[in-house]
Amino acid sequence: MSTPETIATPDPTALAASRARIRDAHLRPAGERPASTARGLHHTALISSDVEATIRFYSDVLGFPLTELIENRDYPGSSHFFFDIGNGNLLAFFDFPGLDVGPYAEVLGGLHHVAISVEPQRWEALVGRLTDAGVEHVLHSGVSVYFRDPDGARIELIADPLGEMYGEHVL
Repeated sequence: MSTPETIATPDPTALAASRARIRDAHLRPAGERPASTARGLHHTALISSDVEATIRFYSDVLGFPLTELIENRDYPGSSHFFFDIGNGNLLAFFDFPGLDVGPYAEVLGGLHHVAISVEPQRWEALVGRLTDAGVEHVLHSGVSVYFRDPDGARIELIADPLGEMYGEHVL
């Protein structure tokens, strides 16, 4: 098993060729794609170590209203709570009292980040709110800000319209 110090550097040319092969095999022009069988993202669920701290962060700092707080049907005593992130989408959380879930970790098959679209004028204000709250953040490309929530999950606020990323249509 390799340690981080011994991991080979990937060949950028080979990676680009692999992406091109996959793109050619699977990506169809917008007019040729079938309609999706889905109607949207109902919610994405993350894990919270502290319900109240999570609510304060997402509601008070980011301005996402709490829409519901109920008991998790799958784990008695656990909370399942939801935030409105616009466009009929929800960001949800579970807590698992008494269960040691450990610290946040990016693992294969796990969460890398959640990207949430915001209006450009609100994006500027939210960057200011992150600064005022002392939340470390990194600006990227003039339209993205990355930061970590109270439990370490990486969140991105992006001022590009839904279906676009850095001026490119992705939908």
